Amino acid sequence: MLKLAVIGAQTLLGRELVGALEAREASVLPLSIGALTVEEEVGDLVVFAPSRLLLEGLDAVILADTPDMELLEGFPGRILDLRPEPEGRIEALPLTGPWPEGVKSLRGRPALEQVLALIPSLLEGVGEVAGTHLRSVAWMGDRGLDGLVEQTLAVLNGEDPDLTKMGYRAAFEVVPVTPVVGKGRLMEIRVPSFHGDLLILHLRAAEGKTLAKLEAPGGAKWVDSAPSSRDVAISAELLAHLDLTGDGRAAVLSLGFDPVLWGVLRPTLRVFGLM
Repeated sequence: MLKLAVIGAQTLLGRELVGALEAREASVLPLSIGALTVEEEVGDLVVFAPSRLLLEGLDAVILADTPDMELLEGFPGRILDLRPEPEGRIEALPLTGPWPEGVKSLRGRPALEQVLALIPSLLEGVGEVAGTHLRSVAWMGDRGLDGLVEQTLAVLNGEDPDLTKMGYRAAFEVVPVTPVVGKGRLMEIRVPSFHGDLLILHLRAAEGKTLAKLEAPGGAKWVDSAPSSRDVAISAELLAHLDLTGDGRAAVLSLGFDPVLWGVLRPTLRVFGLM
């Protein structure tokens, strides 16, 4: 049985990881990033303060939050960095297959990067791609969920919301974000929903080809109607819907995915061989 620790088990991501791993063939030690607060000590999930002694004999450590990095000095097992801003020099999780041999540390991939990499496995004949990413606050973890709740309550009380936690006004707002370099013709729009991202892509076929569905790869499923954020917020699969023109030269591809359930938990279980 795989033995591992989740550091930052009291966070949204940490709680989800502990639950998903414990449901598989894994022994999971939930750790905080430091001394426990009173709330953490009396919470539903029993979380332990981290120490090097507790890490002895473990196969791997998963970082859902940032501990004192001296804790991991000399740790002989594997380390998976799933923090929102992981160490950039670490090799990214492979898009398919298990943990690469001879590699000690891996970092998570953004869910959007994983989705875009799947497009050639969903459709053949794709040429141009452009679209809009409707992004829920789940990508920010507890900070996003708590921030949206606090802002919503403030707005309902007729007050200006405090933007400190999230950095932007999220409650009842739709916020376009200028595409960053490397994302091509993909616009991000932050929407006031807790979970469930939607990616609406406008596709054109490559020269001399037509667009055609392929059998959905593992982790994805074709659905009969465009998915809603609610549909994907409770799904561990990527939900895909295709609206194809009669001549097959253009289409709207709607993709729904949860950045935690699909973007983090599923690849984590895959690389550890627990699927």
